[in-house]
Amino acid sequence: MSREEELKKEGWEKRFTIDEPRLSEMVEQYKELGFEVLLEPVDTSSEECFSCFIDPAFSDRYKTIYTRRKNSSF
Repeated sequence: MSREEELKKEGWEKRFTIDEPRLSEMVEQYKELGFEVLLEPVDTSSEECFSCFIDPAFSDRYKTIYTRRKNSSF
């Protein structure tokens, strides 16, 4: 089972992959809306375009945002 499949089984929903400064902004917005937020490293096997993510100079900048409702029963 892939990491993405594990997270989905736990109730997490994949949103998108992004870097700063929008990453922090989106995390705060999801929290304000009542979501739990999880940041995961980019899984290039699940991305349609990943040329930015494989460049060592940029790979650590990008994170994938997952969310789920607080107190969700999954």
